[in-house]
Order: sequence, then C-alpha cells, then structure tokens
Amino acid sequence: MRLTTKGRFAVTAMMDLAMRGEDGPVALASISERQKISLSYLEQLFGKLRRHKLVDSVRGPGGGYCIARPLDQVRVADIIRAVDEQLDATQCGGRENCHDEHRCMTHDLWTTLNIKMFEYLSSVTLAELVYREKLKHVGTAVMEDQRRLGPQPRARAGRDKLSAAV
Repeated sequence: MRLTTKGRFAVTAMMDLAMRGEDGPVALASISERQKISLSYLEQLFGKLRRHKLVDSVRGPGGGYCIARPLDQVRVADIIRAVDEQLDATQCGGRENCHDEHRCMTHDLWTTLNIKMFEYLSSVTLAELVYREKLKHVGTAVMEDQRRLGPQPRARAGRDKLSAAV
C-alpha cells in the first residue's frame, strides 16, 4: 500500500477540524500544535483541500478553516484524492508492465485490493470518524470517573426491584 503521510495527515487534520469546527473557523496553527504536523505542510494540504471544495477559508482575526459541506457528505476517499494521494498496491501503477514489461501473475490480486480499498474509504464519512472518536472520549471519561470514585456500593434488592418496576 502506498498510503503515505500526506493522506494520513490530511484525514487527521480534517478530523481535528470537524471535531472543533462547530464553534467557528479553526486556525491551522492550532491543528498543527494538537496533531504535531508541520504548519507549512498543513498549509499545502489545506490549499489542495480548498481547491477540491472540502474546506472553506476565513481570513482575518478569528479566521481559519471550516468544513465546506456536511460531515456525512465528506468521504475519506475524497480527502485522500484531494491531496493527490495514490492508493495503489500494484508495482506498476496499473500500467500492467510489472514483470519485465509484462503483467505479473499477481496483478489482478493487487488491482482487486485497490478497488476494495477505494470502496472501503468511499464508504467511511468524516461524520462516522468523528462519532467514533467522540465515543472513545466518552468511554475514557466514564472509566476515569469510576477509577476516581472507586467501587460503588450495590443497591439493595428492594430498590433494584422498585427501579425495575418503574
């Protein structure tokens, strides 16, 4: 697989933006700091994302970037394609000249894998990724509360029956 840091960073930055963009534009510097991605690299990526109409930019004080469409309409494949990332498991880039200028025996296998990767990444939306990430944080917070508070006394049987009846 040739999913490089370009595609990974673009998806990560878009998730960060989606999770924080409800309150208005998000500065690339803040994404850079949180995700440990070079600001100049983010600027290059977001230029491409903007040209593909996945993000909008807002200039001036309080400016930054916003997701340009509803999160359930932004697919991971769209993000990866926007930053010119090639998803290709073949050695030949699909040109069928993988083995001494001829098609190799496993070419169809890798071509099918390319199709399946693209289908999968096209099926995952930014909304789903953000939802999953938020669930992780909720679960972590609950576990931390339980650890901090310690074991809780069990309710008496009579109270349990009353609660079940209500």
